[in-house]
Amino acid sequence: MRTITRRALLGAAIGTATSGLLAACSRDRGPAYVAPDGKEVAAAEARRRGSGTVRRVRLTAGPARLDLGGTTVETWAYGGALPGEEIRVTAGDTLAATLTNQLPQATSLHWHGLALRNDMDGVPGVTGPAVTAGQSFTYRFTTARPGTYWFHPHSGVQQDRGLYAPLIVEDPHEPLSYDKEWVVVLDDWVDGVEGSTPDSVLTELSKGMGMGMGMADGDGKGMDHGTPGMHGMHRTHQTHPAHRMLQAMAAPGGGGPSRMLMGATSAVLGGDAGDVAYPHYLVNGRTPQAPRTFAAKPGDRIRIRLVNAGGDTAFRVALGGHRMTVTHTDGFPVEHTATDSLLLGMGERYDVLVTAGDGVFPLTALAEGKGRTALALLRTGGGTAPGADVRPRELGGEPLTAGRLRADRTVTLPRREPDRTLTLRLTGSMAGYDWRINGERYDPDRRLPVKAGERVRLVFDNRTTMWHPMHLHGHTFALPGGGPRKDTAIVLPGRRLAVDFDADNPGLWMAHCHNVYHSESGMMTVLGYRA
Repeated sequence: MRTITRRALLGAAIGTATSGLLAACSRDRGPAYVAPDGKEVAAAEARRRGSGTVRRVRLTAGPARLDLGGTTVETWAYGGALPGEEIRVTAGDTLAATLTNQLPQATSLHWHGLALRNDMDGVPGVTGPAVTAGQSFTYRFTTARPGTYWFHPHSGVQQDRGLYAPLIVEDPHEPLSYDKEWVVVLDDWVDGVEGSTPDSVLTELSKGMGMGMGMADGDGKGMDHGTPGMHGMHRTHQTHPAHRMLQAMAAPGGGGPSRMLMGATSAVLGGDAGDVAYPHYLVNGRTPQAPRTFAAKPGDRIRIRLVNAGGDTAFRVALGGHRMTVTHTDGFPVEHTATDSLLLGMGERYDVLVTAGDGVFPLTALAEGKGRTALALLRTGGGTAPGADVRPRELGGEPLTAGRLRADRTVTLPRREPDRTLTLRLTGSMAGYDWRINGERYDPDRRLPVKAGERVRLVFDNRTTMWHPMHLHGHTFALPGGGPRKDTAIVLPGRRLAVDFDADNPGLWMAHCHNVYHSESGMMTVLGYRA
């Protein structure tokens, strides 16, 4: 007979109370908002075209001891693996994913990039309760669109541990022709190294730098279409004297050495490249000293699905000796575009095609502006593998960014004037580590209203001296001028980026910076559908 503990009873009671409170708040806060489990959400889910197939998976989030390739760390992971085991379904399938929480704290699953039913979006305090320690919950929803996605917690800074994995939704009528598929997950790693945890990093950063690094001058006028402009080659820093000095200091609170990063700059990112000095950068859970190897044959046409699961790092990616053809970003097809390298902000995904040469080739992910690299290998024949510090020539020059892409005609957002414009002013600084939207720290009870059927224009107005990868839940937006459909886009410092989306998925939806430390410090808000 199953024994029900006092903790389980308390967790169930809290979960039930939280779910009821969410629905009540959605109804009672001034003009009514659609509840995450409301009839409008159920109706939208019913309209999604399902295949009738149910794909059942089980996930266990728990403590794990992981070998990163010569470095062993104590962390948290799904099923004791890094990345967690890939979930693969076909568009139209119903995914029934049961999460069992064996962590010492509550957690959740957010299905990044999916337009799914609101009560399955996995944002505690907004779309439903967290999964408390010792409990299980089944996320069940229709996977409507094919594409490259991933999942991670939306609970504190848990994402910057080992809690992430790819989710691939296959197209039953796949238009691309290729021989092999390679899923590549990029990450920056700090957890369990010399006593550091993401929570200790956040504690240190939250104290601020106190060096007068404030907001950008002016009001950020002028529109940025997601392209870096004519910045020229970025500057990478192999060593930072200030960084070395900080590493020698103990971080406040005894959470290992200081992880605050100073002096990392990138022209492509408009200046400051990041906040955190990570000790390791990984491809598919391995350091460059012990890289993963993908095997293929010369002449094979390979689809590479790239996911940036990092917490604070943009990656510039190139495959030595090859040109890449970009076919998708954030799950949506684009006009095919050839490039030597491309840039991924946190949360972004790109699909590329390559025709494999003969030999062994480095897939190198440069931590943009931070001067370090992650590495995997493509092997199609004999030869000596390149060293951990290899820098293929394809990394030089300007990397491709989303603003240089155009949406495929099959997914171009129809022309229409916006019914509503919402401006999200991005404010804050490293000095106070006070990242905000519209000058206000995140409050789950605050709503930016939209109505079903509207064309909504979101204007990200970056008043800071830092770049921000802005992510919208439950929808995709179109970059201006026929640009690609995306759910995550880089907004450069001092610039404005206006994107449009159709309000066709009712509920309460997060919009936030996907730098996990910026969002947890307050750079998040909620878009709410009027009932």
